[in-house]
Amino acid sequence: MSALLDSLVAPFDALPLREAAGLGPARRDALEAVRRDGLPLRSEAWKYTSLRPLERRVFAAATGVDSFEDAAVLAIPAPRIVFVNGHYDAARTDLSCLPPGVHVEPLSQALGRGIDREWNVLARRFDHADELFPRLNAALAMDGMLLRADAGARGERAIHLVTIGVATGTDAAWHLRHVVDLHEAAGIELVEHAMAAGRHAHLGNSLMHVHMKPGSRLSHARFQEDSEAATLFARTDAVLARDALYRRLDLELGAALSRHELNVALQGERAAVHANGVLLAGGRRHLDTRLGVDHLARDTHCQLTWRGLGAGRSRAAFHGGILIREGADGSEAALSNKNLLLSADAEIDTQPVLEIHADEVKAAHGATVGQLDPDALFYLRSRGVPVPQARALLTAAFCREALGVFDGGPLRDLLTARLDAALVRMEIA
Repeated sequence: MSALLDSLVAPFDALPLREAAGLGPARRDALEAVRRDGLPLRSEAWKYTSLRPLERRVFAAATGVDSFEDAAVLAIPAPRIVFVNGHYDAARTDLSCLPPGVHVEPLSQALGRGIDREWNVLARRFDHADELFPRLNAALAMDGMLLRADAGARGERAIHLVTIGVATGTDAAWHLRHVVDLHEAAGIELVEHAMAAGRHAHLGNSLMHVHMKPGSRLSHARFQEDSEAATLFARTDAVLARDALYRRLDLELGAALSRHELNVALQGERAAVHANGVLLAGGRRHLDTRLGVDHLARDTHCQLTWRGLGAGRSRAAFHGGILIREGADGSEAALSNKNLLLSADAEIDTQPVLEIHADEVKAAHGATVGQLDPDALFYLRSRGVPVPQARALLTAAFCREALGVFDGGPLRDLLTARLDAALVRMEIA
């Protein structure tokens, strides 16, 4: 194996609660798969994100950190659950105002008592050789968030999942496993924050399972604002039953190397996903997003609107895959991926894929890579707007289109503020 994998799997034998809740065999199988298949250096799924720069890096097992500047964490409203360098932070967690019927706890506590049947997804296998980081997560994750909403439960407050990286004496790696389980007609808001307290070069690996029962509703926003030297791998697998609605926005605003995979299975009739996002690549940042939406039932719906910016010497990659299976008649699917290159040295690769095996469907997809419209720039300049401000106005409007996944309100205001602040950091706005 490579130095990277040797360092990542080394802590396995010393993991606490490794055999807890009957997960021991599944963990060992996942670890063996990592050792057998190694890095997916020649996989088509990793074509635009090479792992060779990481091959020789070494990461220690992350340890908990008590002392750091935590004002940004404490400013996030409750209810919130906090993980620092991959470890549950009870002192900064505040779950006192959870709505009735909504239950949140850390995975480490659930493992200690024996996990409930709802969490049996933790034993899931990952059979493809290119699923390196989900396999590592399945083998090594000892903490994360478990969220369950009972049938009919509704939350007026958003639940905040906060992961924060704090600099230590050595580069560290951690693995977090999250489960979101919404029962019939439940409805909640979930906001993920990936943050940094100072500059660090850690590796974070997160895996989230989202299970939505009939008629449930989930509004899910994710802000990735980690350190400019951090490495992040994240994956979300969502399964939607009949009449479930999943609204989601991803803002990829930080990290040196970040890759997120979002897989959504529309298993029940009239299930729908509306997932938007922004890839904000500047400096030498590398951002990679892969979407996979699988229509398995009749009258299912997906709408995907993604916007990308490339500045400096950055690189952004986007793959949007939609599969409409045989029997999924009446399905509707739309994918729009538009990208702006703001410098001659930036690169954006986009790959929309639409595969249809059913009749009577409405489906469309499109992708563009270009520059700011010179006519729009001329119009603003003719109205007395200086060139830098004109570019900033057009770029901000281009990115804000993705925020339309959510209506107005506190969540939309938070999204707008985070995006605008990131544009300022890139000296675009």
